[in-house]
Amino acid sequence: MKKTKSYTKVMCLLSIAYQSKPETSLVVISNRDEFYQRATLPMHWWSANDILAGLDQQAGGTWLGLTRTGRFAAVTNFRDLHAGNKSRTNLQSRGELVTEFLSSKQDSVRWANSKSKELLNYNAFNLVIFDGENLVYLNNLDNTVKALQPGIYGLSNHFINSPWPKVDHARHALDSLIRNKPMNQSAMPFLLKALSSQKVYEANLLPDTGISQEMESLLSSPFIVSQGYGTRASTALIISSSGNVIAAEQSFENGTHCQLSEFAFEILR
Repeated sequence: MKKTKSYTKVMCLLSIAYQSKPETSLVVISNRDEFYQRATLPMHWWSANDILAGLDQQAGGTWLGLTRTGRFAAVTNFRDLHAGNKSRTNLQSRGELVTEFLSSKQDSVRWANSKSKELLNYNAFNLVIFDGENLVYLNNLDNTVKALQPGIYGLSNHFINSPWPKVDHARHALDSLIRNKPMNQSAMPFLLKALSSQKVYEANLLPDTGISQEMESLLSSPFIVSQGYGTRASTALIISSSGNVIAAEQSFENGTHCQLSEFAFEILR
């Protein structure tokens, strides 16, 4: 597959349940799509600080991470060539936004507002950040900074809750699990598999983001398998209201299971 900068480099699908149950603060399921050849380390504790995340060894950042103090962040790129959204070179890596927030002590709203003058230093992105209490969404397409209300959200490579089929699928999958499973260790295998569907959606249901219809179809699947490019990792995490955190990441290559990494810890107050 020929590299197309408009859809590469960062995670492409996630759903977040924010304060959806009294006993849970945050539940996240996600898939990261990337070229198989791009060097990556799986989720691990970074030795230099208290960040738990995978590592993009090419740019040095990450697509999703959390901390021992209960902070969380995830980034996706924004794909819409009609909006003039073409990748530019020599800009800062979007993965740095995740690590910068996780390393900060500012609350979500204050940190997001502090970035307002720097947003054009990055190619188009969406970012969700959680400081342990407040969940905030921001992007640099329309410079949105929005504190989110309790609920279930979906995000891919467009605005939050855009009605893309795989975004709707992710939200419905997480909502079903939240309703029908206790959000504890027993739910983790189900959360990790929630975005495993390889369904390709009909053309009339798909957005037109300026790429070919063939590519739009390929990228419509929640879990992508193709030559050279696809879903590299599925991640699930639960942050309980009592301060317990469970996280897991399943790595893939060509749709084949590789490493499973699992973590559990108590938030440092």
